[in-house]
Amino acid sequence: MSALKPYGIVVKMPENDPMSAPHLLGDDWAGERWFESAEERNKAFDSMLNHPNYYRKGDVPSINLTKVDPS
Repeated sequence: MSALKPYGIVVKMPENDPMSAPHLLGDDWAGERWFESAEERNKAFDSMLNHPNYYRKGDVPSINLTKVDPS
């Protein structure tokens, strides 16, 4: 967490996702994005829930998103 950007989104793959294979991303793959305000984070979170334009019809993104608030 950054002191200047305390609101975050943690991105992980669901358990047993095919992309978690050792020769691909691995079991412990995760990403983080940080924002200055809850509003900015929430807007990005909602956008990340939408179906990406570059996916084929019928493909479903397989990610778990978790909001992070400053403690």
